[in-house]
Amino acid sequence: MDTNNGKSSRNSHPSCRQNNFRLTTLKNFSQNIFVYFKNCNILCKLFKFYLTNFCQTFQFYSMKKKILIAVLPILLFSFIEPHHPPIKTRQFMDIISDANDGPYVFYGNEKVYIKYITTENGIKNLTEDSMLLADKMKIPLTVNTDIPGKTFQVHLKDKLVNEKCEYKKAARQMVLSDIEGNFDAFRKLLLAGNVMNENFDWTFGEGNLVLVGDFFDRGTQVTEVLWLIYALEEKAKQAGGYIHFILGNHEIMNMSADLRYLNAKYAENAVFMKQDYNNLYSINTELGRWLRTKNVVERIGDFLYLHGGISRNVNNLEISLQEINNFARPFYADTIYKYPNLQTDIIYDNSGPFWYRGYYSGDKAVNLQILDSTLQKFHVSHIVTGHTPVSDTASVWFKGKLFNVDTPHAKGKSDALLIEGNKIYKINIAGEKVLLHE
Repeated sequence: MDTNNGKSSRNSHPSCRQNNFRLTTLKNFSQNIFVYFKNCNILCKLFKFYLTNFCQTFQFYSMKKKILIAVLPILLFSFIEPHHPPIKTRQFMDIISDANDGPYVFYGNEKVYIKYITTENGIKNLTEDSMLLADKMKIPLTVNTDIPGKTFQVHLKDKLVNEKCEYKKAARQMVLSDIEGNFDAFRKLLLAGNVMNENFDWTFGEGNLVLVGDFFDRGTQVTEVLWLIYALEEKAKQAGGYIHFILGNHEIMNMSADLRYLNAKYAENAVFMKQDYNNLYSINTELGRWLRTKNVVERIGDFLYLHGGISRNVNNLEISLQEINNFARPFYADTIYKYPNLQTDIIYDNSGPFWYRGYYSGDKAVNLQILDSTLQKFHVSHIVTGHTPVSDTASVWFKGKLFNVDTPHAKGKSDALLIEGNKIYKINIAGEKVLLHE
C-alpha cells in the first residue's frame, strides 16, 4: 500500500517537489545526538545508514520521521539527565522495535550460513550456524510467528527456477495483497479462507493462493511472512495446489536499495549482523534468489493478476505477459535506473505494472477504455490489483471487470478475494463472506 497518489517511482521522487524538510533540522539535533553516538559504534553506523539513504533517495520527509524515531529517546535523556552516561546500545535498539528476526540464509565458499537475531532479558543476540552446501536440505529452519512460542519449520528448496506466467483456471482461488510485514493479519486471513491450519499446513487442496505484491516494508515481521510463503509453496504443490507470489513495488524497492519505507528494525538488524541491508536479499541469499524467480504479472484462467495495473503505455508496447516479465526480471536489483530499451524504461516508470494507479482516479470513461483494451489484449475477463488504497475492504469496479484487494491490514481491516467457480466473494479474518460478483 502507498498513499502518495501514484507520483512515486524509481524515476520520480515526490519529496523533491513537495517536502520542505531542511538540513538545518539535522543540525539542530546534532549537539544532543553526537554526545551519545560518539562512543556507540553500532548507533553511529545506524545514523550513517539513515543519512546515506536520506541523501541517495532524496526522501527528506520520510527520512525525517525515521531519524526522529531513532533519536527521540536520546534527546529525552539528554534533557532530563544531561550528565547521565551514554545509553547502552542494545537497550536503545530494543526501545525502537522487537529485534527478533530471521533466519537469514547466505551462500559462499560452498557453504550455507544461517543467522538469527533473538532477544533475551532485553539483550539482543546473534546466533550463527553453517553447513556444507550439499547438506542444506537436511536441516529444517525454525521461524517465529506473531504468537509467542509458536513457530513453524522450513526446509530449503533443492533448486529455484523462474515461475511461468500463464496458468489454467483454478476452481478455487484466494487473493490478497499489501500485507507489509503484518504476520498476524496474514495468518488470520489464511486461516479464515481455509488455506492453512493452525500448524501452518496447507489445507486448500488444489486451490491457488495469489499474492499480488507488497509484503515488504512498514511492518515488523517481513522475514517471517516471506518464510511462510516459501514454506507453503512446497506444501501446496504436494497437494496439487499452487502459490503465486507476484512482486509489487515494495519487493523491488527492497532489492534495489530504495529503503524509504523500511522499518527501523531491519536497518538495525543489518548493522547488528555486520551486513549492508542490501546484502540481505542479494543473489547470494536464499530469499534473494527466490524473489528473483517471481513475476510482476500473471494470468490464471480468465483473471489477470498484478500489483498496480496495465497502463495504456504498457499496452502500446505490444508485448506479451512473458515479455513483460522478461524485461522486468534482470533489473529487480538495479540501482542505476538507466535501462537499455524503451520497454524496460516504461515497465519501471509510473505507468509500469507495479506502480500504475490509473484505474482508480481521473476520467472513468478513459479508465474503462484502458481496462477494456487490456482485457482484450491478454484474453481475460477480470483484473485484480493491490497497491492503491481505495477502501477499507476488498472492492469491485466496472461491473466486475476490476477488483482491488489493498486493505489497511495494520489497522485491523483485512480482506481478501475468495473465488469459487464463477462466484467472487470478499472474505475477512472472521471468515465472513460477501458476494461481490458472479
